[in-house]
Amino acid sequence: MWTVKRIRSHFLHWKLTFLSFDQIHLLQDVTNRVPKQQNKNKDAEKRIASAPTDDRVIIRPRTNHNDVEARAQDKISEATVLIHMVIQNPGFAASRRNEVVEPKLRGYQHTGRTDDIDARDADDVLSATSYVNDMYEYHRSKEIVTSPSPSYMDKHTSVNSRMREILIDWLVDVHYKFKMVPETLYLCVNVIDRFLERQTIARDKLQLVGVTALLLASKYEEIYPPSLSDLVHICDGAYNDREILKMEVSILKTLKYNMTVPSAHVFLVRYLKAGHASRRIVQYASYILDSTLQHYGLLEYLPSQLAAAAVMIARAKEQRHTWSPTLLKYTSYVEEDVIPVARTILSCMKGRGNHVDAVERRYAHTRFGAVAGTEFYI
Repeated sequence: MWTVKRIRSHFLHWKLTFLSFDQIHLLQDVTNRVPKQQNKNKDAEKRIASAPTDDRVIIRPRTNHNDVEARAQDKISEATVLIHMVIQNPGFAASRRNEVVEPKLRGYQHTGRTDDIDARDADDVLSATSYVNDMYEYHRSKEIVTSPSPSYMDKHTSVNSRMREILIDWLVDVHYKFKMVPETLYLCVNVIDRFLERQTIARDKLQLVGVTALLLASKYEEIYPPSLSDLVHICDGAYNDREILKMEVSILKTLKYNMTVPSAHVFLVRYLKAGHASRRIVQYASYILDSTLQHYGLLEYLPSQLAAAAVMIARAKEQRHTWSPTLLKYTSYVEEDVIPVARTILSCMKGRGNHVDAVERRYAHTRFGAVAGTEFYI
């Protein structure tokens, strides 16, 4: 039932939304200038321009206030007609709203110039520029299969998401102590999640799963993986080498020896290149992405989404365009799809507890740009 109060509310909400961009331009004319008066003074301006410099004077066009009020009244009448059309035909509202939203698609990410980020590396054999795009298309298809379920922890009774956070926090310290490459840490966390998705374990075996996953990841990624004695030492003798080897076999059989995983770090490297990242952006994005490892709630997003969001947050911090045509080309994500992921990441970073601070301590070092504790926004 359309009451007077509801009609007034609709008028306030829709009177500008329904106006096209040309009509909004006319509204600006009503308040800022009077086109008719300008036409009247056109001949006078020509005479002033042709006159000698010393004879020129400044003539300001007079504003016809009656004309302004009449044009403003016409615009209010048009808005009133639009309101009646909305009441009679609800579908009209959606069609007119699209007229206003559609120009957003002509933003920088859609209208700017795209770059070929592989052109400068065409002669570098290690860059594999001839098939690098095919590789990342394959990664995008595989990440769906190799990503763990975001609700796998529901079936566990002995372990929970908080224990997972503490375990990964400890592994971040171990990873840094052994000076491993970043891919090792990301693969390690992925192995832990995929194993726990398929197997239930006792609480006292969770650290054993973590240290064994680190061993498997280091064998896959590192040139010199840590020895069994080193791993037994960092566990403070809680497990012996036989237990680690037995768990190693169990994990490999459970995962069917599938250790090739497109991690978020793999996508981050590519997206940073597409974003023409500076050294500071690289440090910010790496810090943000490492912070996502501990948050169980972020498993609902794919690795490529997390990497894209990290790049967006870092670019925003450096006052760059949050998204660009080149990023759109190489990530296949539009800015509107990445923003919700970025905001979720920032919310998780702000809400983390004091029991997980290994990433903060790592990125407090000047080696990583001392970016820990930086305030980000989107």
